[in-house]
Amino acid sequence: MSPSQQRELYAASPAVKSKATDYLPAYADYNDSQLTVREAIAKICSNFTDSYWLNIDNTATWPTEFQQAIAEAGWLGIMMPSQYGGSELGLAEATIMMQTIAESGGGYTASSCVHMNIFGLAPVVKYGSEEQKARFLPLLIEGRERACFAVTEPNTGLDTLKLQSLATRDGDGYVLKGSKIWTSTAQVAEKILILVRTTPLEEVRKPSEGLTLFYTDLDRSQVSVTEIKKMGRAAVDTNSLYFDGWRVPVTDRIGNEGDGFKMIMHGMNAERILIAGEAIGLGIAAIRHAARYARERVVFGRPIGQNQGIAHPLAKAWCELESTRLMTMQAAKMWDEGFATGEYANACKYLAGEHAFTACETAVCSMGGMGYAKESVPTKSGCIQHKC
Repeated sequence: MSPSQQRELYAASPAVKSKATDYLPAYADYNDSQLTVREAIAKICSNFTDSYWLNIDNTATWPTEFQQAIAEAGWLGIMMPSQYGGSELGLAEATIMMQTIAESGGGYTASSCVHMNIFGLAPVVKYGSEEQKARFLPLLIEGRERACFAVTEPNTGLDTLKLQSLATRDGDGYVLKGSKIWTSTAQVAEKILILVRTTPLEEVRKPSEGLTLFYTDLDRSQVSVTEIKKMGRAAVDTNSLYFDGWRVPVTDRIGNEGDGFKMIMHGMNAERILIAGEAIGLGIAAIRHAARYARERVVFGRPIGQNQGIAHPLAKAWCELESTRLMTMQAAKMWDEGFATGEYANACKYLAGEHAFTACETAVCSMGGMGYAKESVPTKSGCIQHKC
């Protein structure tokens, strides 16, 4: 069979054309609230086909329609206080939401376009004033504003305590000078959550002191935003920022000056759990599509899935993902119950990344050359991009 005939056979497969929701299981460990979230999100995702995600990735177009659909259904505020329009559900429900979005076929493109809105403003919810929460949260929950998150800097990388960008108090505001890198969604965001120093590193007793958090307008007349071209996830932008003389009002400072690091850390463990859910969803989507292909692709007179060399690696990948999913749900449950330590959050994020990578690699290899074709579902779901 020629490559073109293989593509035609694959494209004509009923399984490939089926909606993602036909393959999203209702896990036995979910309670009623979690099942409701799973089913509602899957229903929304079913309106966004593989062709939709392939097109926006090929054209590097922001998935506006998908984000609006999630917002209009009220899910951007899944963890936000109800008085501002949120659902006030737990991290467990939010993790299920993000897993379902990635698992439905949108992969990291779909999850990344709503991720910041789901939990990014946790520091504002916990440490912001009532005036700030009333001013900021409803617009984010309703999808009328989008936010980005700027912490990492070119010279410090993950060493957050060594940040160099500086905010200097000037009357009723601050003047910011510095740079940030790997800031996703800054091309489309109206708002930015940014961590900078208000006291230089050499003047503080401990490196964790002197960092201050702001949530403010991303004023492009004062901030240079330059997109970083990536090997994957082209629809969701990633950027470097440069600013010198950027004025930010004191009313946009979250909490007390110098307390920014503890505010950021409040959200980090929860975000790790959310990201683990997204990675698990991506891996499960990859396995699902590869298993369908293996059942339908016939070589030497039988489906390739009947060969142990194909079936066993896929089964192993599923076992690893399912065990990681259970640990991730445990981590989310612990966070919802008030456990502050981060060992489970760190562990589930690590395992999810490792096992999602393996699942995507296994899926691509199981499909042979078609696994590397951009039109194939695993590639469209972001498996190749995840591996890169």
